[in-house]
Amino acid sequence: MSEQRSNTPQQPQRRPRVSRNRKKTHRSKAAFALLYALFIVGMSAVLATVGWIWANDLLALNKEYTSVIVTVDNDESFGKVVDDLKDKGLIEYKFLFHLYGLFSNADDKITPGTYELNTNMDYRALVTNMSSSSSTRQTIDITIPEGYTIDQLFQLLEEQGVTTVEKLQDMSANWDYNFSWLKGLPLGDYHRLEGYLFPDTYTFYLGDDAKYVLNKMLVNFEAKMGDYLDQFNEESKYSLHDIVTIASMIEKETDGKDYATIASVIYNRLENTSAETQGYLQIDATLVYLNGGKVPTEADKAIDSPYNTYLYQGLPAGPISNPGMTALYAAIKPEDTSYYYYVLNPETKRHEFSKTYAQHQALVEKYGTGNEEG
Repeated sequence: MSEQRSNTPQQPQRRPRVSRNRKKTHRSKAAFALLYALFIVGMSAVLATVGWIWANDLLALNKEYTSVIVTVDNDESFGKVVDDLKDKGLIEYKFLFHLYGLFSNADDKITPGTYELNTNMDYRALVTNMSSSSSTRQTIDITIPEGYTIDQLFQLLEEQGVTTVEKLQDMSANWDYNFSWLKGLPLGDYHRLEGYLFPDTYTFYLGDDAKYVLNKMLVNFEAKMGDYLDQFNEESKYSLHDIVTIASMIEKETDGKDYATIASVIYNRLENTSAETQGYLQIDATLVYLNGGKVPTEADKAIDSPYNTYLYQGLPAGPISNPGMTALYAAIKPEDTSYYYYVLNPETKRHEFSKTYAQHQALVEKYGTGNEEG
């Protein structure tokens, strides 16, 4: 049977048409990928640049050399230290130093003081060089003269940049130093350390802690007096405080050659209350201590104070200066004399001593008024 062919014409096959939307989507994805890649590259470049800039500051790279003095005060906050470092050109980015300090405990390592720092120091070196063991910590040698009062001494230390008068007074009044011979002196008044701040030449840190400054002088006092401290006990006729008080008056009254003789006058008056002087020391230096360092007047003799040896018998309430070892030794080992008076010879600048008031008055008239010492 023959095959029959259809007379229906065949339709030509159509190719599938690609949607224009799909083409746009492909192009958009490609563009986004390119932009994202460019963004990543750009951000990487920015971060690399910023990171390099921060690294330069952190590691102290590419900085022009500058050396500066930085002072860290007691109780100064870490933030204030960072501000100072920034202001003096040692760092550029405070937030970065704060971040470094957080992870390195820098706040606990920085010690009050004055330091010489420079722009070659990285963050770690800056912190290390502001520590207690730093070789850059600035020091000063100060000689404290014999006979300086505690007020004069504190003023000198402040003027030389060691610490402030206010901090010294606070630590003198309120810090309980670990010395047995200070236990009888109550806290509260900074004059409690008068007489015990041994005059000498010391090396102090600039911006030092007032507590350590005072402790250094007290340690020196104990070292110098070490051979004598054991002889002062409850059975002693004179306490250590009495001896220091006597020495402080000797130091202020001596002409430099008569320490032990001045000491003998003081002891003669203290121990012979039936004598003409009736137990009154009548030491002009105690009036000077009361009136703020001025030449004493007749009116000063009426000042109602336990330091006034014209108004009250016996020793004043405490030392009136910080005596040196010669005065302390004279107070411990006075000369054996019968003197109760002395007067300064204005020509020789030496004291002349008398046994009686009549002899003393004759010398006063000879050398003129204003010389009625002792």
